[in-house]
Amino acid sequence: MVGNASDRLEERLTALPGIARLREAAAGARAYLVGGVVRDLLLGRPRGDLDVVVEGDAAAFAARLGGEARAHERFGTFAVRVDGLRVDVATARAETYPRPGALPEVRPASLREDLARRDFTINAMAIPLAGEPELVDPHGGREDLGAGLLRLLHANSIADDPTRALRAARYAARFGFALEPASEAQVRAADLATVSADRVEAELRKLAAEERARAGFELLAAWGLVELAPDGAALVDAVAKLSARDPWREVDHAEAVLAAALGRGLAEAAELAAYRPPSPSAGRERAAGRSPVTLLLARAMGAAWLDDYMRSWRHVGLDIGGGDLLAAGIEEGPAIGRGLAAALRAKLDGEISGREEELRVALAAAREGRP
Repeated sequence: MVGNASDRLEERLTALPGIARLREAAAGARAYLVGGVVRDLLLGRPRGDLDVVVEGDAAAFAARLGGEARAHERFGTFAVRVDGLRVDVATARAETYPRPGALPEVRPASLREDLARRDFTINAMAIPLAGEPELVDPHGGREDLGAGLLRLLHANSIADDPTRALRAARYAARFGFALEPASEAQVRAADLATVSADRVEAELRKLAAEERARAGFELLAAWGLVELAPDGAALVDAVAKLSARDPWREVDHAEAVLAAALGRGLAEAAELAAYRPPSPSAGRERAAGRSPVTLLLARAMGAAWLDDYMRSWRHVGLDIGGGDLLAAGIEEGPAIGRGLAAALRAKLDGEISGREEELRVALAAAREGRP
């Protein structure tokens, strides 16, 4: 429960990776842990990367941390990597939006102004890095955590930044939270057309990477913000299950989940899923050149033979090459490719093995039709 987690906040804070270095850098500064790390500490959830807001000179704080820092001058932020940990350091700021969906204009501000610009109450809490770890919670985030509620901070939150509606689905799915009624009304009225396609895509990919992505996409569909593909929700589950095991781990999980949910490339995947290769060589020829996401979608639709393609068929190669055929008297040209292709098919199908047999089949195929 949130109450129990809060009682042990100092204990959990002390156990946070990198906290000693952060506290050392915060000596004499007004620096605070903010946002998701505070939320997750209260929930007792593990956390990797950290966010710090500084009232004052964020650059000096980032320099005291040491490590490799990358600056984003427009927003006064620094991404610092120390001891394998990423720490995002920002100057406390207030934001104004020149028009709906536009990127904000920022100015230095106090911590409370910084917290007031955030999306949800559960992400608008802070803990000072110097002194006692007292929770700074001006918007009732701790109470909403305990109630399992997502609450937007103000009435123009979604109009200012419609991608917050996509974030709402991500957090609701991750934590199993409900949207507070007035916040849900805002979310349902979101106009994603006022936001660049790149920003929408980035938020959708973040949702697709979530463990409970299906629930998030179903929420977006219920709110009228996206249209799920037919059977898209079930396909998301199938893709997620497959991508957690070999040989599918190498495929971009988020891209595949997103394609499954929104129906991207499903026609090509369905055509491949309906195919039943009569031989390994036929399967390889049909699958070769397809995107990894298309292959994973087809496998999720039932093309079990693609496991063999991914594990072995695509890796089979010849011990001979074009130079061997040239040395045997075959002229440079299409005959070389025809011969090598024939030898590869025979090897895939278990009809030959070894250099001599490969060369025999390749030469025979290369010489076919020669006067």
